[in-house]
Amino acid sequence: MEGLTIGGATPCVSSSLRRISSKTTNFASSLTPKAVKKHSLAALQPAFHLFSSNAPKRNLRPSIFLPHLAASMEKVEQTYIMIKPDGVQRGLVGEIISRFERKGFKLTGLKLFQCPKELAEEHYKDLQSKPFFPKLIDYITSGPVVCMGWEGVGVAASARKLIGATNPLNAEPGTIRGDLAVQTGRNVVHGSDSPDNGKREIALWFKEGELCAWAAVQEPWLVE
Repeated sequence: MEGLTIGGATPCVSSSLRRISSKTTNFASSLTPKAVKKHSLAALQPAFHLFSSNAPKRNLRPSIFLPHLAASMEKVEQTYIMIKPDGVQRGLVGEIISRFERKGFKLTGLKLFQCPKELAEEHYKDLQSKPFFPKLIDYITSGPVVCMGWEGVGVAASARKLIGATNPLNAEPGTIRGDLAVQTGRNVVHGSDSPDNGKREIALWFKEGELCAWAAVQEPWLVE
């Protein structure tokens, strides 16, 4: 390439380009075919080293990001479930038990029991000031009830969802009360409203030795 002529003069750019071209030619002729290939591939490599063993080390702390893994670290709870006299009389005991079993909770206590008045009053003591309290006591002592202790992660809150709203007319289809009951006064089943009340009510309705501590073989398939 000859130098450009501007105003009758030949600038020094021409001689500089000749020197650069000469150096490039000498460098290229000194490379073997293998070296040329390696040099060409190196030009295409990204600036970062994602999979390189020489990549800078970072301190990574393990983190739990899956909901079921977080749930598995929660504390196992207990709750008290009671099939009320209308549920027993209507033959719904098996139906109700099966719903908790299918959910995956563990049954730790079960008995058919005729509730005395004193126990019923203690169980519902928070409702003593309500005008319907005497009628409630008469109802809960009118026939046998089925007392149950259930265990599992989040069992108290989950059991309340399985049971449904207090008024069966407001309970969602698929819940026990939504499917099986039509009146608040005959709403089939009771469930503890918190883990603390679950412990209190289990201690109230079960005597020492009536609960069973056992390992369910299904646990590895329910909680990771």
